[in-house]
Amino acid sequence: MKIIFMGTPDFAVGTLEAIIKAGHEVVLVVTQPDKPKGRSGALQFTPVKECALAHNIEVFQPTRIRLEENVEHLRKYDADIIVVAAFGQILPKSILEMKKYGCINVHASILPKYRGAAPIQWAVINGDEVTGVTIQQMDVGVDTGDIILIKELAIAKDETGGGLFDKLAIVGAEACVEALEQIASGTATRTPQNHEEATHVSMISKEFGEIDWNRSAVEIERLIRGLNPWPSAYTTLEGKTFKIWKARVIAEGSSYGPGRITKVTKDSILVQTGEGQLELLEVQLEGKKRMETDAFLRGYSVEAGTYLR
Repeated sequence: MKIIFMGTPDFAVGTLEAIIKAGHEVVLVVTQPDKPKGRSGALQFTPVKECALAHNIEVFQPTRIRLEENVEHLRKYDADIIVVAAFGQILPKSILEMKKYGCINVHASILPKYRGAAPIQWAVINGDEVTGVTIQQMDVGVDTGDIILIKELAIAKDETGGGLFDKLAIVGAEACVEALEQIASGTATRTPQNHEEATHVSMISKEFGEIDWNRSAVEIERLIRGLNPWPSAYTTLEGKTFKIWKARVIAEGSSYGPGRITKVTKDSILVQTGEGQLELLEVQLEGKKRMETDAFLRGYSVEAGTYLR
């Protein structure tokens, strides 16, 4: 099929590559505008743009896709379908219904669960055992369209948001190609979602990573994994930002209140939470590199009773 592909981050690159490898003709790639990076302010291409240019595919980068001139620009391209994977802008009805087979979306959850942004991180944070990718026929709602295909994936007990992101990118690429084959052959089914079972999740900001030590050790440990590598879970140690990259739940409590360091060994730091303790295994103090706790303790003195705020 002839395809217009819309996507922006790393997650979408695998899907674009898989579509090309499967023999489909990508007539245009639409991605977010380049953004300045670092102190130099030099513009950085999106990962999808880099992939498109490597395959000599034309790239379109509208600031607002719904503007009439941008909609009309898409009409110029002879395409059967539009494939969307983490594009980052809401599409108007005029685009959704523009091509013969409309628009399909690669969504990183089992819909109707986790409609909206950051479904991958939320699956880890909420302690889900299974997640997956849904290929949906897009409509004017946010992730409310009919389901074409679902592929499930078990979540490992030590999974991080970044690790799950990489795994679901592969699953999503495979699912998208399979769905395109079904659509082209006329065998695709479209099952309406049960909107009463829908859950919505919000975007995650840096501030979301601040640890509330009154929560249980289990909840905090999941937060740490879910926000690894971005934006990371953090607290404050003696006035400095203290990121926690890896931790282990200790069921037993202590006589200390939440947020107090209960014990320091040569290779770990234990902190009391609202329920149980958390053993810090990999940390990063403001201005320092990320390191395992034993390495951190060789250069920084921490005592039991210290309060993490």
